[in-house]
Amino acid sequence: MKNLSQTNYSSALETVRNLKKKYGETWNEIHSESAARMMIQNRFKTGLDIASYTANIMREDMAAYDADASQYTQSLGCWHGFVAQQKMIAVKKHHKTTAKKYLYLSGWMVAALRSEFGPLPDQSMHEKTAVSSLIKEIYDFLRQADAIELNDLFRRLENGEDVQDQIDNFETHIVPIIADIDAGFGNEEATYLLAKQMIQAGACAIQIENQVSDAKQCGHQDGKVTVPHEDFIAKLNAIRYAFLELGIENGIIVARTDSEGAGLTQKLPVSEKPGDLASQYLAFVEAQEIAIADAKEDEVLLKRNGKLVRPVRLANGLYKFKNGSNIDRVVLDCITSLQNGADLLWIETPTPNVKQIAHMVNRVKEVVPNAKLVYNNSPSFNWTLNFRNQAYEEMLLEGENMTAYDRNNLMDAQYDGSELCHRADEKIKTFQMDSSREAGIFHHLITLPTYHTTALHMNNLTEGYFGEEAMLAYVKGVQRQEIRNGVSCVKHQRMAGSDLGDDHKTFFAGEKALKASGEKNTSNQFEVRGNTAKVEEKISVLAS
Repeated sequence: MKNLSQTNYSSALETVRNLKKKYGETWNEIHSESAARMMIQNRFKTGLDIASYTANIMREDMAAYDADASQYTQSLGCWHGFVAQQKMIAVKKHHKTTAKKYLYLSGWMVAALRSEFGPLPDQSMHEKTAVSSLIKEIYDFLRQADAIELNDLFRRLENGEDVQDQIDNFETHIVPIIADIDAGFGNEEATYLLAKQMIQAGACAIQIENQVSDAKQCGHQDGKVTVPHEDFIAKLNAIRYAFLELGIENGIIVARTDSEGAGLTQKLPVSEKPGDLASQYLAFVEAQEIAIADAKEDEVLLKRNGKLVRPVRLANGLYKFKNGSNIDRVVLDCITSLQNGADLLWIETPTPNVKQIAHMVNRVKEVVPNAKLVYNNSPSFNWTLNFRNQAYEEMLLEGENMTAYDRNNLMDAQYDGSELCHRADEKIKTFQMDSSREAGIFHHLITLPTYHTTALHMNNLTEGYFGEEAMLAYVKGVQRQEIRNGVSCVKHQRMAGSDLGDDHKTFFAGEKALKASGEKNTSNQFEVRGNTAKVEEKISVLAS
């Protein structure tokens, strides 16, 4: 994905030279080469530049997936700009391109890690502005990654290396963010206002769910309450208007339905004629036939198929859906959303089962053939147990002797090297490929990976550091691994922008600049060369 078409070093250099001619001697201290270098290291001047650019990427990827289902996309959830930055640096290092690799912004992680109230459950209690602030922070860090890598390339060019082609064809770390707006944080006007902030920060894709905003629950918890379609459509419209107002005509809306696991509704919509959308929604509400004489004062009744019925209502005023209606509700939600401006779907499921997802999506495709799904490869699933259960069922149907396995204890480590384990792990490995081919999944994401990796790594480091290993736990488990794996952040001063800042200060002040680099900079210790640790060579991968 070569993406410096908007501006490149040569055109930037020409622009500055012309400006110097225009302003004459007052610009004598501005060096054209230095200014052009700074101009291309910050290609994206605003969040709207980013939103427009990344929306184009997503639209192209969606078209590619429609033509070939193996061309699905992926992302990992990030709760800090630094985490997102290091992810994209690693993507470029290991996979050579950022193509089809996105970022996900999880409302769950914003609530748990970014609220001024402290850690919160995923119930839309955190500050609205925390979402757009995190989007801005992520793109600030990604722009810095661009600047650092380009600065390294220019340093190498000045030292005589032939890297001009790498500069001219530089691939940015800026990639699409799919950003979670939860249930919209209020009414449709509130949704519109927050969507604008998110788009202005750089979001090209906004995901919204059909739960009641002030009763929102995590998609993998109980107690979810959905809204009638008319209410959800109003919020889809609000997001589209926000995109259009800000000039992002191809912005993406991801419509999430929680109906698979939601058994309640807060509101009964008004049906204007039999069979309309409100009528279809009301048909899912559980109700009991009664005689008019049995009706209580002030209770709500419905006429259904010529009979009077009483909707089942809980003590808290919520209405109950019919048992077993969840899949039909999911399908209707998805079709309705796509017919009313949504671009992609999100279906929360209880387990990661390709056949179950395909059953729902294929019903949607009967009405909207190009329906595509964003799917949460959630850490809320016990992936090992789910897929060992699936493998167990398949082996049983194939006539395998399963007496060696305790069906109630398939997580046991004793099965780790078994045929059951190998089958289950292969299913996990190919889950994204299989479900994209068979169940219409365009984008796979893990919502909370960096939440869990942070906890795991801190657990392991803490065990050793405060134990017998002491400092060796950090050196062996962290720094030595950074060095040997060429992790750029081992030189943390450079990653924070120290070298970049030194070069800028030189542009600004020339020989008078006070720079951080030099013989007494301890980061020089990581420039050791030899048979055991060619650190500088590995670190330079970042710039190649």
